[in-house]
Amino acid sequence: MPGASEVPGEPARPGEPAGPPAEPAEPAEPAEPPAPSVRPRPRGRTTLLIAAAALLGIAGGTAVGYDIQAERPPTPLPALSQSDLAYPAKALPAGKVPAALPASQDRQVRTSGDLRKLLIDRPAGWSDNKAENGVSDGWLSVDSYARAFRAPDFMFTYLLERDVRRVAGAAWKKGTHREANVWLLQFGSGTETGAVDHAESQTWYMPETERGAGNDGDPVKGSGNGRYYLYDVVRKPGYLPSYRARAVIQRGDIMIEINIFDTEPISKKDIRTLAERQLERL
Repeated sequence: MPGASEVPGEPARPGEPAGPPAEPAEPAEPAEPPAPSVRPRPRGRTTLLIAAAALLGIAGGTAVGYDIQAERPPTPLPALSQSDLAYPAKALPAGKVPAALPASQDRQVRTSGDLRKLLIDRPAGWSDNKAENGVSDGWLSVDSYARAFRAPDFMFTYLLERDVRRVAGAAWKKGTHREANVWLLQFGSGTETGAVDHAESQTWYMPETERGAGNDGDPVKGSGNGRYYLYDVVRKPGYLPSYRARAVIQRGDIMIEINIFDTEPISKKDIRTLAERQLERL
């Protein structure tokens, strides 16, 4: 029917217009051309070129340096034989020979002889203690000396490793209970290392209460590193009190050890006097 409205979804009837003509579509805009692909530059290439150039420059410089050095004339070495000697060709006349050092100034001469002669004399009022173990004619074996310590095996090995040479000793007694001993331990000739090590090993633990005297001691006048100590009294049920004093000194290649034992108090003067006298004797 003319003028009838179209029903959505139904086709147009024959003879009826299909509707207003469709408007022409607008032309589509042309698409943008794709961007040209760019290959990324590999990294590190410049660094490799610079390193290669530097290496080539070093190699070239080294080659040029060797070439220059090779063209130079050799430098002559000094003669091995010298015409002038550093010492006199002939012995000096008797009147110009310097006198040898006296024994009082030459420490090695004093200590290279009989070491027992450097022990101090027995103090007045004292007598030789024949019961002292290990003493034989003024000498003491190294193992006998080591047995006086808590770890004798360790001490024996320790002394041998430091080239202990010999031990001279004296033992005295006074009254009923006072005893004293003096030991001179001499180490390898020509060196003071062994004596210094042993003296330091014996003084570093002395401030301890368990093994040592429990105090820092006092310096032995004129020794440089020597010290003397008074131990705290030891009291045990059923026994008399035990007092002890000790001095440790190093002089050259000799280490000095002095001990005093008693059941009565020991004064500082007693141990200090023995230490100073023995040091003066050396």
